Amino acid sequence: MGCIQSIRCKPKSFRDSIIVQEVNTSIDPNPTSIDESSSVVLRYRTPHFRAQARVLVPPVAGKETWTIGWIQACNHMEFYNTYGNKGMSSWELPDLRDGKIQAISDSDGVNYPWYGNTTETCTVVGPTKKESKFTVSMNDNFYPSVTWGVPVSDSNVPQLSSIRRDQSFTTWLVAINQATSETLVLQTIRWRMRLHIQVDPEKPLAHRAVLNEPVAQEQPQILGKNEPIPSNAMVKPNANDAQVLMWRPKNGDPVVVIPPKY
Repeated sequence: MGCIQSIRCKPKSFRDSIIVQEVNTSIDPNPTSIDESSSVVLRYRTPHFRAQARVLVPPVAGKETWTIGWIQACNHMEFYNTYGNKGMSSWELPDLRDGKIQAISDSDGVNYPWYGNTTETCTVVGPTKKESKFTVSMNDNFYPSVTWGVPVSDSNVPQLSSIRRDQSFTTWLVAINQATSETLVLQTIRWRMRLHIQVDPEKPLAHRAVLNEPVAQEQPQILGKNEPIPSNAMVKPNANDAQVLMWRPKNGDPVVVIPPKY
């Protein structure tokens, strides 16, 4: 219906007027690379997850400030390094592991709740007379170091025999009103990274580790229906600060090797 002259037309809200023109996401096709150049640690680098969105914001009538960008949370983490018959070390997120929370923030640890504040976000300060077009992008991958020797031992004798990792994430394209904290979920992406490296510690350095399946990761999924952001994904601590490195021996009690940072 058109406007009746005596009634002023209400302008469309920010919620109704912001447009996501395009979203692209992928995990690079290259396999995980393994680096055995160190006699102390094995390093590996996984392919990158990437997400990019083009967003159109029509003119903002009021004195509003909106930030649009990427927020990410870890939903599941298994990260086990096996040392023959001695036991295994594992990076763990205790609250996530024990089912106390659904997800944990994967913020950079500074710009909560955002994944980062360079290419990852853009801020629109109203009032504006013209529409704003911009692109926000992010990428993520793993590049850890795993000791050849048992992490609770003074010995550096190679005993690492296997690395297994399976992590799942949800990544949201979000707009947040800086004054009111109104949060609009514009797009939801789910992705997963899996890894299995077999290691023969008896072999010479540079010939020990072999990448098993999956060589290529499954591609991310853009959900047809957006998912809400769990409250833990918006606040401290982030996954890096909350994780703890445990040593779980075949015999005996578990030992905390590296406690959480928070």
